[in-house]
Amino acid sequence: MRYTLRQLEVFVAVAQHESVSHAARVLSLSQAAASTALSELERQFDCQLLDRIGKRLKLNALGFQLLPKAVALLDRAEEVEELLRGQRGVGSLDVGATLTIGNYLATLLISDFMQRHPDSRVRLQVRNTSAIIERIVHHELDLGLIEGDCQHEDVVMQPWVEDELAVFCSPRHPLANVGEVDMDKLLRADWIMREQGSGTRLTLEHATRHRRGRFNILLELEHTEGIKRAVESGLGIGCVSKLALRDAFRRGSLVPIPTPELDLSRQFAFIWHRHKYLATGMREFLRLCRQMTEGIQRSDEIGLPPVP
Repeated sequence: MRYTLRQLEVFVAVAQHESVSHAARVLSLSQAAASTALSELERQFDCQLLDRIGKRLKLNALGFQLLPKAVALLDRAEEVEELLRGQRGVGSLDVGATLTIGNYLATLLISDFMQRHPDSRVRLQVRNTSAIIERIVHHELDLGLIEGDCQHEDVVMQPWVEDELAVFCSPRHPLANVGEVDMDKLLRADWIMREQGSGTRLTLEHATRHRRGRFNILLELEHTEGIKRAVESGLGIGCVSKLALRDAFRRGSLVPIPTPELDLSRQFAFIWHRHKYLATGMREFLRLCRQMTEGIQRSDEIGLPPVP
């Protein structure tokens, strides 16, 4: 063959980071070596794969076509190398999880995965839904575990387990323990809300899309635990997954606000790039995820260690 795996590795890294110097650092190469590898790949086939726009390198049409095939080939090559070395691991795995899944489920799944495959390597990124989808599209992650919807044409989405949000407040809040609360009162209340781009925010806004008026957002936070702490202190009311609220409800530090007129159900889902090769490690991780939720109807029924 007229190309090498190293050349493809450099091409993929440059495509992902839009910079030869950044790609070289990631691959532990000199900038000259990375630049030479990319130049040789283009010279051997008399083609151009990236265009320089300002200080960044952007994939052109041919580069976009090549990227998923190069990533898939490198994934297969890693499997071959693991096999030839006789290692018990299943390669490396880059997982992205949205905040609820990342904070409450992903670490347990990774711990189980590493115990079964101690020679494997797993990297976890915890971001909101839109950021995870973007990283999947650009081949920066192998697998995404999201709590929102994904309609991107380059992404495969498979349902995992149902999840449900709950509106909640401090037991000292005026809306605590008053029974069902109508939408007007909810909208007038001070809200501690997730940021735009989060699956939680999208589900809540979708549930209220036919209602008049807007939320009175006092504070936007990117972290579920931060929202819970702010609500516990009496700053306002919030809405997050029941999975994240289970222990707080049990302790009584937070209480649910009944909202039967709102459909706050959603689906946890797996996503990966449409052209992604499902290597052994990825298939095994998916199997463990499904095993965790076997026989479970909703995420807050999953057995987790209680928080004291």
